[in-house]
Amino acid sequence: MRITVTVDGTSYTDDVEPRTLLVHHLREKLGKTGTVVGCDTSNCGACTVHLNGQSVKSCSVLAVQADEGEVTTVEGLARDGQLHPVQQAFRDNHALQCGFCTPGMIMQSIDLLADNPNPDEEAVREGLEGNLCRCTGYQNIVRAVRDAAGHMRPGAGPEAEQVAGGERTTTGVGGDA
Repeated sequence: MRITVTVDGTSYTDDVEPRTLLVHHLREKLGKTGTVVGCDTSNCGACTVHLNGQSVKSCSVLAVQADEGEVTTVEGLARDGQLHPVQQAFRDNHALQCGFCTPGMIMQSIDLLADNPNPDEEAVREGLEGNLCRCTGYQNIVRAVRDAAGHMRPGAGPEAEQVAGGERTTTGVGGDA
C-alpha cells in the first residue's frame, strides 16, 4: 500500500505492507532510529512519537494509519541547533541513565505540558504513567518536566511541531509556569 506521511517536516511517499508498524517504518525505512523499539506491546512507551500533534506509541499504530498525517520524532524537536526546552531540561537535570526510555519520555512530556503547562509532581507522574524507566527512579525525570514547564514559551507543545507549508507554526498551547 502506498502512503504519504510528513515526518519531522519532510514528506515521504513509500510503499508499505499493511501490517507494518509505524515504529518499524520510521526506523527501517526512514532511518529515524531515535524512536526505539522497546517492548512491541505498547507497555513501555519508548517508541512514543507525535502523530498529528498527539503522543502515540508507534508500536501500536500501523504505518498506513499515519497516511496523510504528520509525525514528529525526537530527532525533529531541535531547531536551529537549539534543543527543545524539554530536551534541554532532561539534559540539565540528568533525567536519564541508560537513555533507552528517554526519547519516549521526552515526547510524552511535551504532550503532557501541552495539556498542563504547570503540572505538580503528581500530575507529572500521572502524565508519564505509560512510559517506563528501569534505571532512574523517575525523580530526575519529574524534576526535568517541571523545569521544562518553567522554560516553555507559548506554543511549545506538540502543536509547535506542526508543519504548515514547510514552516513551523505555533498555536498558543503551553505557556510559562
